[in-house]
Amino acid sequence: MTRVGQFLINFFLFVFVSLQGYSQQKYWVLFKDKELNTKAAISEKCKENRKTLGIPEIQASDFPVNKTYISQLQAQGISVINQTRWLNGISTYLTPSQLQYTKSLFFVQEIVPIDSKLILAKTSPTLEPLKSKDDLRVDFVMKQVGIEGFLQAGLNGKGVTIGVIDAGYYGVSESPALGHLFTENRILGIHDYINPKKTNHFDERETSSDFHGTEVLAAITGKSQDNKLLLGLATQANFYLARTDTGGREFRGEEDNWVAAMEWMDSLGVRLINTSLGYAKGFSNSKEDYKPEQMNGSTSIIARAAKMATEEKGMIVVVSAGNEGDDRDWRIISTPADVEGTIAVGATNEAGLKMGYSSIGPDFLDYVKPNVACYSLYGTSLAAPVITGFIACMLQANPKLTNKEIKGYLQKSSSLYPFGNNFIGFGIPNASKAIDLMQNPAREPLETRNITRTISVAENDQQVEIAVKEGETIAVFYKKTPFLVLSQDAQKVRHNSIVLKRNSKVKHTTVVTKEEVIEVIWL
Repeated sequence: MTRVGQFLINFFLFVFVSLQGYSQQKYWVLFKDKELNTKAAISEKCKENRKTLGIPEIQASDFPVNKTYISQLQAQGISVINQTRWLNGISTYLTPSQLQYTKSLFFVQEIVPIDSKLILAKTSPTLEPLKSKDDLRVDFVMKQVGIEGFLQAGLNGKGVTIGVIDAGYYGVSESPALGHLFTENRILGIHDYINPKKTNHFDERETSSDFHGTEVLAAITGKSQDNKLLLGLATQANFYLARTDTGGREFRGEEDNWVAAMEWMDSLGVRLINTSLGYAKGFSNSKEDYKPEQMNGSTSIIARAAKMATEEKGMIVVVSAGNEGDDRDWRIISTPADVEGTIAVGATNEAGLKMGYSSIGPDFLDYVKPNVACYSLYGTSLAAPVITGFIACMLQANPKLTNKEIKGYLQKSSSLYPFGNNFIGFGIPNASKAIDLMQNPAREPLETRNITRTISVAENDQQVEIAVKEGETIAVFYKKTPFLVLSQDAQKVRHNSIVLKRNSKVKHTTVVTKEEVIEVIWL
């Protein structure tokens, strides 16, 4: 054979293989049943947690996926990327012919495409130090959530284990703010689902997003060596880390890695999870894109997994709300922030108003999303870890709290409660209020909790005047329903009052002052 002939054969073989690879699509393949005669894949710590929370120690979803089913698929050249016990299936790449074959199998319940856009917020936190009497320096958001309450109670996340699911941890070992995690052996384990063979998790950079998890980790637990500078609330917590997404040129969704990481952390007995990731629009095939109306807490596979984690496993899942607030074609939260049981975190400015980029809750949900919010200039990716640290302090105070109790106390301690909305949820949590609620859950009202009142404006009245201290800056939310915000603004009070005028589109107005929350109802 001539060299030209050999070249042509190799060339066409290369093209054929390339086209075969290009035609592959990533899917979930979910099975109808599973093996229940094997050992549940969970630790004793996981069982202990569930026993404490009063939920079944061993559940059907803890048992492995049926090996026979997997072997039959592998015999057809179908490789397994991830297995999921919770959803009972695998993720894999399928060619069109493999897809048709898989659909014909008697044990296959459902085949779902995985093809969605990962939403990562940029993270470049700038410390804005504020000095207190003891010269402790903290970022503005630490003051905003009332860090003094936790410090006075001696709460710093000690004894609490947090799972972080993110896009990379480049630079963790060199970060001065995270040095204590190594000197005190607080990183208990790490799993890289993008590159499982990787051993140098902190010093080897593969993509531009590999620092994202590092910044998130600092916002949960960061501090200086002399303890004079705090970046996070949970400075004494322990951590398991998972890398489930890459910021490289892979545009297909990697939700399967997220689900695998959740199952891994649950099996280890980790209850509190921070995931500053979200999935929204798709790229490759527009027919398989998520649509805004599908952010309903039950459509996406990742939402199904998050729902199982919160409802069946007792996990506390803190999720960034998303950064699509300025995107007119989307605007709303991404998944899994849409799941009712998760704690979705939005971002505010210094005045307590929603940041423009912060995603809002859809108008078709019958529950409030996001749940809470806090200050962040650089995306909800850095707001969520603040709340994760906040919750770690709550769990340190009372490890027996269920995820529903944690969520309830968190929301009740927040600045808008009980007048939550789809811009910032119930507002900005407060440490002292949360501690008070945990210690005295049935006692209302207390000085440390919100002072609230409702004003009903008669149909014939065109305005209402509300007394507020002169010089104070207040936040105002104008709503078409009790939950759905039309607009917001901050007002500087002059002459000891503000005047609100009737607007035919506005049915409710929430006024937030330093001392109280006022709900105006326009009859």
